[in-house]
Amino acid sequence: MNKGSGGGGPTAAAAAAAAQKQKALLQRVETDVSSLVDNFTVLVNVSRVNDPPVRNQQEAFMMEVRAARMVQAADSLLKLVSELKQTAIFSGLASLNDHVEQRIGEFNKLAEKTDITLGRVGEEAAATLKDLESHFYSSAEKAAQPSSP
Repeated sequence: MNKGSGGGGPTAAAAAAAAQKQKALLQRVETDVSSLVDNFTVLVNVSRVNDPPVRNQQEAFMMEVRAARMVQAADSLLKLVSELKQTAIFSGLASLNDHVEQRIGEFNKLAEKTDITLGRVGEEAAATLKDLESHFYSSAEKAAQPSSP
């Protein structure tokens, strides 16, 4: 039941790295969502119709810029979702490996108990067989002796 070096729990460095990554991901989500909301708000405010054509050109350009920023923020969120899925899959595999190693340990203990039980049953069977043989041979000797009337 000797576990390899890969069977240990998470180290302090790994836990710190995971916490730092989670903090960075949460900050990314907050930044991207606030960017989406801010740019959408500006788009709605700029989309008012005004009479001067020059002003409409400036507002149209501003709308394009804001729309491009919204697309970038949405793309960043999609990439983040993909990273989260990969993290969930790989951390799921790590926990699955831990579970498999735990079950291997349990089965090894069960196998040891079974071996001990089988050894005990074998010893009991041998002792019982020896008793039966001695009883059989002693009764065979009695049957072979002549009976006296």
